[in-house]
Amino acid sequence: MDPKQMRKVWIASLVGSSIEWFDYFLYGTVAALVFNQLFFVTEEPTVGLLLSYASFALAFFIRPFGGIIFSHIGDRIGRKKTLVITLSLMGVATFGMGLLPTYQAIGVWAPILLITLRLIQGLGIGGEWGGALLLAVEYAPKEKRGLYGAIPQMGVTIGMVMGTVALSIMTLLPEGSFMTWGWRVPFIMSALLVIFGLWIRKGIEETPSFKRVQKSGEIPKLPIADTLKYHWKEVIIAVGAKVVETAPFYIFGTFVVSYATAELGFSRTAVLNTVMVATIITTILIPIMGSLSDKIGRKKIYVAGTIGMIVFAFPYFWMLQQQSLVLLVVATVVGLGIIWAPITAVLGTMFSEIFDAKVRYTGITLGYQIGAALAGGTAPLVATSLMLQFDGSYVPVAFYIIFTAVISLLAIWAVKDRSQQNLDDVTAIQTDTPVTKTAKKELSKV
Repeated sequence: MDPKQMRKVWIASLVGSSIEWFDYFLYGTVAALVFNQLFFVTEEPTVGLLLSYASFALAFFIRPFGGIIFSHIGDRIGRKKTLVITLSLMGVATFGMGLLPTYQAIGVWAPILLITLRLIQGLGIGGEWGGALLLAVEYAPKEKRGLYGAIPQMGVTIGMVMGTVALSIMTLLPEGSFMTWGWRVPFIMSALLVIFGLWIRKGIEETPSFKRVQKSGEIPKLPIADTLKYHWKEVIIAVGAKVVETAPFYIFGTFVVSYATAELGFSRTAVLNTVMVATIITTILIPIMGSLSDKIGRKKIYVAGTIGMIVFAFPYFWMLQQQSLVLLVVATVVGLGIIWAPITAVLGTMFSEIFDAKVRYTGITLGYQIGAALAGGTAPLVATSLMLQFDGSYVPVAFYIIFTAVISLLAIWAVKDRSQQNLDDVTAIQTDTPVTKTAKKELSKV
């Protein structure tokens, strides 16, 4: 592929992913600051916050269903068409949130409508990640697959930066204005970003891997059935590997907003700015780590980050407890940037390399979204509940982070590094996966 077309693929993968995650993280941050007061109204503020985080978690449980629906389309009809649908869904849901009346205006219908739109968001993001990742990975040359696979992962932190910047600007408004209309502006303005993202994706062709499957006539009638029959081990591995990439991220990036402001006395703007600085550093490190994985292997990078998460869990909370702005910045940058970046940089590419092209969209999506449902959306809820149950002690939350890291280390224990092999020469870990005669010959050469 010529460099111009490759740049277009990068941009399409990155821009769409960034917009999707901007919409998604916007909800997470506003859930900690606004929704507990305007939509989940209770006499006890902590209960309102828990309900708000519960609505944040709900979308994570709907994400696997969105993943099943859209990965079916992605493996049957194509990656490109799927990405257009998922981005449109996210855009409509986020725009609608910006227009919703509050509990004070329409009572119980306010949280019901908010949760409905949140579930639509979850369906969209459930299918988006896999398509954006494969758009990059399946076009990538073997020697740069780690770098290319890291590009859509940058969308996660870029989306978070955009959401944080937008809300930081809005928090400069007087409290009354912010709570009345200021928080709505980023939700409504996201419609412009969605239109731009759809325009970018319009000019992209289907990936070489999908075209090869199409040409061979081996497109599965029901991709999820083939995935669960022949690739169930890989799905379990992907679910477990996702846990450490997800739970700590939402503690470092979402839970910390309410914890640092309500419990430690930091200003809302200071915490949001700290998260923004950390995510900018993370965004820079992700492609560097992805490129490094092309040289030394995906697994080594992933394991190093996961062990770092275990080591840093207690020092992270100790630094926050000092109530120093400098230590807040250091703790967030180290946790969200230096330690988390290598994990997320290689995760998607590593997933892609263990699934056959015929069910790759379905396989990586199932693993990613089930892992996210189990550990991601629940992380702020679990962390808040643990602190409530243990009288504000951070020790159980630190152990929770360590627990997620141990699960992920066990999950990838048997995974072989395939960074030096051609993507479509590699089928799954299992030997009973049906492959063509040509594929078998290729495998015998590896």
